[in-house]
Amino acid sequence: MKKKVLSALLAATMVAGMLTGCGGGNTASSSAPAPSSEASKTESSAAESTAPATEEGTVLNIYCWNEEFKSRLVEHYPGYEEIDGTTGKIGDVTVKYTIVPSDDNAYQNNLDSTLLKQADAAADDKIDIFLVEADYALKYVDTEYAMAVNDLGVTEADVANQYQYTKDVVTDGNGNLKGVSWQGCPGALFYNREIAKAVWGTDDAAEIQKKVATWDDFKKAAAELEAKGYYVTSSVMDTYRTYSNNVTSKWVVDGKINIDPNIEKWAQDAKEMYDAGYTNAYELWSDDWSKGFYPEGKVFCYFGPAWFINFSMAADKEGSVGYNGGWGITEGPQGFYWGGTWICAATGTDNQTLVKDIMLQMTCNEELMTGIVKANDDFVNNKPAMEAMAADASYSSKILGGVNPLPLYVASADSIDLSNMSIYDQACNEEFQNAMKNYFEGNATYEQALELFYKAVQEKHPELTY
Repeated sequence: MKKKVLSALLAATMVAGMLTGCGGGNTASSSAPAPSSEASKTESSAAESTAPATEEGTVLNIYCWNEEFKSRLVEHYPGYEEIDGTTGKIGDVTVKYTIVPSDDNAYQNNLDSTLLKQADAAADDKIDIFLVEADYALKYVDTEYAMAVNDLGVTEADVANQYQYTKDVVTDGNGNLKGVSWQGCPGALFYNREIAKAVWGTDDAAEIQKKVATWDDFKKAAAELEAKGYYVTSSVMDTYRTYSNNVTSKWVVDGKINIDPNIEKWAQDAKEMYDAGYTNAYELWSDDWSKGFYPEGKVFCYFGPAWFINFSMAADKEGSVGYNGGWGITEGPQGFYWGGTWICAATGTDNQTLVKDIMLQMTCNEELMTGIVKANDDFVNNKPAMEAMAADASYSSKILGGVNPLPLYVASADSIDLSNMSIYDQACNEEFQNAMKNYFEGNATYEQALELFYKAVQEKHPELTY
């Protein structure tokens, strides 16, 4: 009976997929960086893998929505051998990736249908690892389909150096940790240095921070930028996560959809800036939105975590702002986080020893994780590694003009608060932005846009009222 109830719950809570970086980084699905050479892989790997994979299953099935996790294994996991785009080898075990993009909830739909068949699947077809993002992690964490990591042998001592919020995301109602992540995602404001100099005569981070220290300051800066022919952001949607991460209540309270005052403030601030011509209402990840990654886009800033500058800002494209090291970094009006990818072990996996080793190597091995920072400019989920790299004068980001951004990230990572997280976050975050686009563009009043939002969420979660 318990399994039937949980199966029904999992099926009932299928919600629309959010594009983010990191990968997806929801995450906006992002193209992974090219694999590093075998030499750099060896250099960044701290120890030989200890997983006796041949004692268990012969196929390790990994379900994900893009190639980010695969790229990290290819580059950094000890002894990993890449075969082709969807296949690898670890010892005698064949690693198979099922990569389904998040668009239109395709990844979750495919994962859900496969998990429901897990108990009856042949050994070589069972899911061993699946990846989740923060906005929908609880959907899987609060079922029996994700194993508690301590059942694999991953202990509290093993994850002691991970940032607490990354553990909170994947902790179930009984206090069981159901996943681990190699990355942390504290956010920052990335600003175009040339635009800053053109408008204010300086691109010094401390001076720019004074211009954007509060949302009132941010709006004043937007007016000054607009007067010189620049947009403060590419879209009103760029600021959404900064507001939504600073709410004081959950999206749903006692079964009723709830609009937090900070969410409402975003809508009103965004409308004000859109009407003033300070920004646009482009959808995130669209071609129009991406124009600001190039000088001709005339966009002053974007908001994002470490994965954003590597996966989303066209930094590998000649002529982009990032390619020429043209972005600066500062705190912005409010601290926030965005995205992240968590590794979950599927109940029923026949590769528990190997899954455990992957979790330990990729999320607990300080030397290996330091290698990820150096090779990929990622912010990893290991406090000692990040504190050491933040203090390392030899480390810098080419995209950020030779600045070491890690001290800023480290300072904010411990303050991330997920106490208002819920299983409804993905649907509500997506649909609120979708509905408010009508308000911003003058196609609906605020009240009419709210009604569109409520109905859209109810379609995904009929059990909710408003």
